[in-house]
Amino acid sequence: MTTGQEARAAARVAELNAAFGDPGDPCNPVGHARLLEADEAGELSAAGEKLLDGFGLNAEFVPTAHGGRLERIDTLARVLREVFRRDLALGLGYGVTSFMAAVNVWTGGDERQRTRLAEILLGGGRVSVAYHELAHGNDFLRNEFEARVQPDGSFLLHGAKQVINNAARAHAWLLFSRTDPAPGPRSHSVLMVERDQVAPERLTLLPRYGTVGVRGCLLSGLDFDGARVPEQALVGELGHGADLALRSFQLTRSALPAMALGAADTALRTVVSFARGRHLYKRTVAEIPQARATLGDAFLDLLISDCLCLVGTRSVHLLPDEASVYAAAVKYLVPTLLREAVHDLSIVLGARFYLREGEFGFFQKHLRDLPVLSLGHAGAAACQATIIPQLPRLARRSWLRTGPAPDALFEPRADLPEIPFRRLVLTGDRDGLSASLVAAADTAPDGSPHEAAVHALVLHLVDELRLIQEESLALAPLDRTAMASPASFALADRYALVLAGAAVLGVWRRARVRGGDPFLADPAWTAAALDRLVRRLGRRPAALPADCAGRVQEELLRRHAERRSFDLYDTDLAG
Repeated sequence: MTTGQEARAAARVAELNAAFGDPGDPCNPVGHARLLEADEAGELSAAGEKLLDGFGLNAEFVPTAHGGRLERIDTLARVLREVFRRDLALGLGYGVTSFMAAVNVWTGGDERQRTRLAEILLGGGRVSVAYHELAHGNDFLRNEFEARVQPDGSFLLHGAKQVINNAARAHAWLLFSRTDPAPGPRSHSVLMVERDQVAPERLTLLPRYGTVGVRGCLLSGLDFDGARVPEQALVGELGHGADLALRSFQLTRSALPAMALGAADTALRTVVSFARGRHLYKRTVAEIPQARATLGDAFLDLLISDCLCLVGTRSVHLLPDEASVYAAAVKYLVPTLLREAVHDLSIVLGARFYLREGEFGFFQKHLRDLPVLSLGHAGAAACQATIIPQLPRLARRSWLRTGPAPDALFEPRADLPEIPFRRLVLTGDRDGLSASLVAAADTAPDGSPHEAAVHALVLHLVDELRLIQEESLALAPLDRTAMASPASFALADRYALVLAGAAVLGVWRRARVRGGDPFLADPAWTAAALDRLVRRLGRRPAALPADCAGRVQEELLRRHAERRSFDLYDTDLAG
């Protein structure tokens, strides 16, 4: 049964998709041809920004309690996926930066700040977030940008922030600032500073940075020279900036990769179109076994990624005390899977992937744009560094002991409670997702070869979890920090793959119960996806039933022919 939440989400997705229109229409101002022209010029599509203004995209970043449409993180990702499907740079450059900034205020701000931020966004304004300093990368606590506390409680801003999206056109900035010269976790705070609060002579806009990917994004910087801002600019408590940032990341780390699935979807769709239309050796490229397998594997990687994104975004609502580790796993693993999948697809496309115009010219744009997801303040290494310290605690208190996650975690269209911004925690001591995997291992398969294959692969994953538990308990103190050895980072990688397997399994099991999607309820794709993850772990499971790959490839071609999305939602697309 379609719920109110699902009906609202589906309507917004359909509205945005229809507004973007046929991407292959050369007369479409937001079609591939015009978006490529904007990319070549290093600009964001003016027509695209106008379209998103008309849609009121900023309302997606504002909670319903403050007059916006943000009620679910998975729905936010699903709506923005339609923007990223067309242009990753437009998705980042128009609005997602505002979301990344705003979550700090929704999570730690007071009522006055939340109300003011909602006014800015709902009025069409933009907000930027400035965590980054090039000299220190992901080492936030070494950032030098200062907000010197004055006797009257105000702050004097000194120093520069680099590589800020929309810095020059933002109405307000969220600034991660040093408020105490002493080292330690209480040395930094977050300030919300409006442009109108800063004396123009105290602020210099730094030159724009050129980039290989997302060429249209307006990346520049800010240099403050003794700019005074009021005491009321402080978001949350003085000295608690690092805590606030890490709690806010639990929302952005899961949402952003989920949005970017739209770009990978378009890349796959481009190559399937090529493979079905190009003839070699008296057959289409899609009929050549190696190419067909590559297409099917890329489809599986999108499904695996969406399962993990689903769990990450829904855990914010259902398991806020566990969301930290899931969000880090999503932000670490999903960009890697998408980037590798698109690289493999470039081999099928051959020399055409170098083209920057024509029918297949959009592929190279997504190939350049997608790696951006693994960079910045929440890069792959930073996410692994979030996971590593939690492994020993989870090994002692949770794995193979606690109960499974709620069924609603795995149901894409099921209702969710409101976003518990204030209940997000830095670390947890439970992992219901992996517990769901362990519980499934104790359930006997129904006797079909596909379900038997799924069960055998689940046993591999549970065995891997046991090994991860043993190795996590044996970690030396230094190997539980950001200075950990490569073996600790490899441990985090293996754990993320196990979580991805648990997410795939959970989605399939609930699809069997709920019905509505025969493909997601089919154990063939589940076996193929789990086999891919288990082999990535270095294991050598038994061969799958012969028709598993064929069933996946058949579904891929059906969705391509009917213009349906390559994710868990099987959405009707324009064009």
